[in-house]
Amino acid sequence: MTSMTGYAYAEQCIEDATISVEIKSYNSRFLDLSVNLPSFLGRLEVFFREKITEAVVRGKIDVSIRVREEKPETQVTVNTEVALSYAKAIEQVALTLGRKVEEIPLGLIVQQEGVLTSNRDYDMDEYKQLINPVFNRALDDFSKDRIREGQNLKKDLLEKLVELDAAALFFKEWQPKMEELFRENILRRFNELLGEAVDEQRVMTETAAMLVKYTINEEIVRLQSHLVALRSEIEMNPAPGRKIDFLCQEINREINTIGSKNQFTEVGAMVVNAKNALENIREQARNVE
Repeated sequence: MTSMTGYAYAEQCIEDATISVEIKSYNSRFLDLSVNLPSFLGRLEVFFREKITEAVVRGKIDVSIRVREEKPETQVTVNTEVALSYAKAIEQVALTLGRKVEEIPLGLIVQQEGVLTSNRDYDMDEYKQLINPVFNRALDDFSKDRIREGQNLKKDLLEKLVELDAAALFFKEWQPKMEELFRENILRRFNELLGEAVDEQRVMTETAAMLVKYTINEEIVRLQSHLVALRSEIEMNPAPGRKIDFLCQEINREINTIGSKNQFTEVGAMVVNAKNALENIREQARNVE
């Protein structure tokens, strides 16, 4: 079992570059992946996106990759004609304002558009080889962090499941008492109306009719079946989040039906406990991949 929340950061100096990779994730019903790369490395996004999707089923994933080079190999060219045009225009402005031409800073001309142009050829394969080991280390730490948190979630889910198993067993033990209560109530009503001239067959018929309406045997069978399936998903499925949510809906339906048919205060209290344990499971399942 894996949590949808996780975090990892890796940084390494390789040759003359510092590579840093940050991966963090949050809860989401589906896979929502964002990869943030330097603009000149945009063509590598697909490569790193595929590596994430191989490791993650769902969740909102934010990936940030940074490359800082100490000695970037950049070629700078000067357009002298453009520089002279700007210089003459700026000189004219200075003379018009009564300023000295010598006061015009060189930087004012150099920073004008088109005066200096930088060009650089980026080798994508070379950058991929630089980034990939750092990315792999961050992704490995990220996966371990999510697995570690997932184990904590699994432990909590199983503890709450024990409470639900106990509730299902409690309902099963009380079922005969509920049926006996129906029979006693029907017999008491007949005695009030007919005295000792009670038709036992009639009592049995009425009891059977009441049991059809109020018995919880079917709900208990389905409830225990859902709980077995839930335990299997928690213990065996590496990404059970969606299935857990579905099973919780089915379990909730059975518990509600048992509560609506209940005639005992003790059973009512156990229904409340079961719903509380189930709600805790549903809340935790929102964090499970």
